[in-house]
Amino acid sequence: MQDQTDWLTRFMELVTITGKVEVRCAMRMPWAIEYAQAGAQEMPYHVVLTGTAVFENRESGSTCELRPGDIALLPHGSAHALHDGSGGAPAPTRVRTSGSLLINESSGDGEAFDMLCGRFVVAPPHDRLIRSYLPMELVVSTEDIGIATQSLPQAERLSRLVALMRAEAMDNEVGSGAVLNALSSALFALTLRAAGEAGQGRTGVLALAAHPRLAAAAAAMFSEPARAWTLPELAGLCSMSSATFKRHFQASLGRSAMDLLTDIRMSAAANALRKSTSSTEAVADLVGYQSVSAFRRVFTERMGVTPGDWRQLHRASAE
Repeated sequence: MQDQTDWLTRFMELVTITGKVEVRCAMRMPWAIEYAQAGAQEMPYHVVLTGTAVFENRESGSTCELRPGDIALLPHGSAHALHDGSGGAPAPTRVRTSGSLLINESSGDGEAFDMLCGRFVVAPPHDRLIRSYLPMELVVSTEDIGIATQSLPQAERLSRLVALMRAEAMDNEVGSGAVLNALSSALFALTLRAAGEAGQGRTGVLALAAHPRLAAAAAAMFSEPARAWTLPELAGLCSMSSATFKRHFQASLGRSAMDLLTDIRMSAAANALRKSTSSTEAVADLVGYQSVSAFRRVFTERMGVTPGDWRQLHRASAE
């Protein structure tokens, strides 16, 4: 049987994501920071180092408290705010440069709050996968997670990564910017793993991967997207009847298994068209389509451009 966690490796190979730490916020109460809607290919994130904050997603209306070690990730780039929760008028702030980071600091004299802010950038057209299959926000806690290493091993690993990022940001030694950016890329995968482990994904790939039986089908499709999978074959991997599999898969993912398979194939095709000189016919065959006309139709429906136009757009942008 396929490794049930392998879907994430395949997902990360399919979707090109880079991370960058940009700002360290060193605030004193009272303080508040507003963040506008991010760009189409951008996912903002925040890592709390010290102190507490109230996190508000302007798009979903959700609110929660962030504590040291917490990570807030916004896969849809939603407009959001962080503040100290006091309701007081924010103190003036100033921005200065320190090594590779911008330091945003306030002039208040209340309780201290410190966090790292950055963003993940998703290479197009994979941002549509992110918005289709990941939740609007993920908030993962790693504080005092060492007590629960047996029940939450992924969060414990994430805790160690956050500790290393904190040390690099505080020490700000030569090369700290490069180290922080490299750690930032690992942060994305570990945050998804920890969020899935904590059961945060009610629908989408996190819910699917966390399902004790459906995960095998997800891993299989990510591992072999070109295979002519049938519903009975996928159901068999999960030891379910076709009808039961179809019902549970739709409930967990919010989409059908064939919808997911098609999106995986089209993302793989977009990568192949961008990175190689292979003909459209060869790319169609690579992702499991024997009919080139059918491949062109599905690619155009999902990506909004024809395979040929997609290749030309990428070449033009590269030049």
